[in-house]
Amino acid sequence: MTDDLLFLSGDRVTRLLSWDAAIASQRAAFVALGSTGADLPGKIMHPSRFDDSVVFAYLSRLSADTGAVAKIGSVNPGNATAGLPTVHALVTALDPVTGRPVAVMDGTALTTLRTAAGSAVAVDVLAPPGSTDLAVLGSGTQALAHVRALARVRELKSVRLWSPTARNRARAAETLTAELGITVEPVGTAEEAVTGAGLVAACTLSATPVVRGEWLAPGCTVVSVGSFEPTRREVDAEAVRRSAAVVVDDPETAAHHAGPVMDALAAGALSAQDLIPLGEVLTGTRTGRGAPGDIVYYNSVGLGIQDAAAAWAVVDAARGEGR
Repeated sequence: MTDDLLFLSGDRVTRLLSWDAAIASQRAAFVALGSTGADLPGKIMHPSRFDDSVVFAYLSRLSADTGAVAKIGSVNPGNATAGLPTVHALVTALDPVTGRPVAVMDGTALTTLRTAAGSAVAVDVLAPPGSTDLAVLGSGTQALAHVRALARVRELKSVRLWSPTARNRARAAETLTAELGITVEPVGTAEEAVTGAGLVAACTLSATPVVRGEWLAPGCTVVSVGSFEPTRREVDAEAVRRSAAVVVDDPETAAHHAGPVMDALAAGALSAQDLIPLGEVLTGTRTGRGAPGDIVYYNSVGLGIQDAAAAWAVVDAARGEGR
């Protein structure tokens, strides 16, 4: 360890990484992945034998001039009832030449930012420009972050927000309305939120679908970030079946971690070749949306390359601030 090792709290990470900077970092991450310009070892997701938590470990390297980044943390669903983030983590960034640690930072803040920013990148490239009505499933940290991030890439006119607890959805809607100046309406059912929406963001930890294909309007773009392990499935089989394109952050990872994708592959409703990498859409190798009326489904399980890109954006900003 050296004296110039950066220790960055969650508040400082949030201050250093604006939404626009976070979105730019995620675009860079997926472009690198789409052009095979990044190191991405397999992720570890290990459900605990003691409770319903999941421990995870990610390792990646974005480029030759940025060093390896490692993240370790856990998902604790019970935190939601206490008003706490369900994900807590620690991130370490290493020097690209020597490998010495250059920064240790709060991974909870980083994960919140990079996950929602990654969804913003997906929406920006997959959703029609006129998609301005958003449905949000969830009222926790990621749900709020998604509204904030998506508002940077689409001029949202309205937001309908549902979560199982009326008090939580009302509080989330009030917070976002005051902060963004957008009408955010808490609604009583998931169907009421989703019906007619051009954008749908599922930000839950649900093991049973909260988005049903029969509710989806033509041209809808669905983003799911809670189906990150085989036991979680925020969308049903009909939503996948109706999707003209199924886009994922990484096909190999999705095939082993994303519940709805795994189900569709096992049932023969999808083949491995049907899974479209977001990075290849960004680089023009593959097509995401074929027509304005298509339903497009994006499933993100989260990748280490996202942490690597966001972490180095934070490190660069911190060094710039120091100068």
